[in-house]
Amino acid sequence: MAKNKVVTVAEAMEHCFDGMTVMLPGFVNCGVPHTLIDGLMEAGITNLNVISNNTSVKGQGIGKLVHGDRISHITCSHIGSNVETMEKFTKGEINITFVPQGSLCEKARAGGAGIGGILTPTGIHTPMEEGKQLLEWDDEKGEFKFVQASDPQKGRRYILELPLRADVALIHAYKADKLGNVVYNHTARNFNQGFATAADFVIVEAEHIVEVGEIGPNEVMTPGALVDLIVQAETED
Repeated sequence: MAKNKVVTVAEAMEHCFDGMTVMLPGFVNCGVPHTLIDGLMEAGITNLNVISNNTSVKGQGIGKLVHGDRISHITCSHIGSNVETMEKFTKGEINITFVPQGSLCEKARAGGAGIGGILTPTGIHTPMEEGKQLLEWDDEKGEFKFVQASDPQKGRRYILELPLRADVALIHAYKADKLGNVVYNHTARNFNQGFATAADFVIVEAEHIVEVGEIGPNEVMTPGALVDLIVQAETED
């Protein structure tokens, strides 16, 4: 018989560790794995390298990890809704790598698909291109060539953005069966579906845990083959 993947939050936290790279989905507080974040706090896990769209708001969601000084570095698109993140960043208490939101999605998608990187014009001629490889399309030769930012631009220029992957992804779902087949609720899907493909270990918190067979094949948004553990979510979106 196939494995029942349902565990307690404490059991799930046994697969998390200090210094891990963790993907935390959500858009401000929508689709955020609140129960699993509380689990990280209770387990005392720290020095996290977080990949997320944002840091929520002060004292909520990912903001709890910010407040508790559990994050050493975060790769994200936006911190403006959390004044505490901004304060810690300006004081040098937290390191941040900013990535445009669309590029963040694509970098995670590349990580999940095993693609070596993506080419995007987003960020050309801005600080986003600093330290990255640039390619330019040569119409005459019909090929790409590597260029320096200081080179005169002759064609369409792109940044080579490398893929993102994590040790662990903590996912929030509306519903999951006991084998880990997952359904998301409307906009709470946001980064959850993509992040679930881009980590070595995937833990899902589900608002509703149902028996195998209660989710139709056409309803499944993340298949159970990608999910390692499931816990009961204590909050709903």
